[in-house]
Amino acid sequence: QVQLAESGGALVQPGGSLRLSCAASDSLSSFSVMGWYRQAPGKQRESVATMSTWGITNYADSVKGRFTISRDNAEKTVYLQMNNLKPEDTAVYFCNADRLLFGDLRRYWGQGTQVTVSS
Repeated sequence: QVQLAESGGALVQPGGSLRLSCAASDSLSSFSVMGWYRQAPGKQRESVATMSTWGITNYADSVKGRFTISRDNAEKTVYLQMNNLKPEDTAVYFCNADRLLFGDLRRYWGQGTQVTVSS
């Protein structure tokens, strides 16, 4: 069973920075896409940033220019560097890994880490 463990969530002031980490139990190359999603109270879960096996990245418009997704294959870890944080970034952030095998898509999720942006 794939395990994803997020860390790095915290309370931070507006304009501050945080780096989230997602440690995977399996090799990152076994996943077609990995990414970060978030869910604010009363809202649906939304995609924040994703990275494909080939390194192609995609960002939500609301975080472009502020957030950066990266990966360390040797450490089996995906990161989300968040700069210039805003109160609207407050949410639980989830790590996601998608594995596509013979047409069957399996989605895996971490338990989430809380990010609160407030003065």
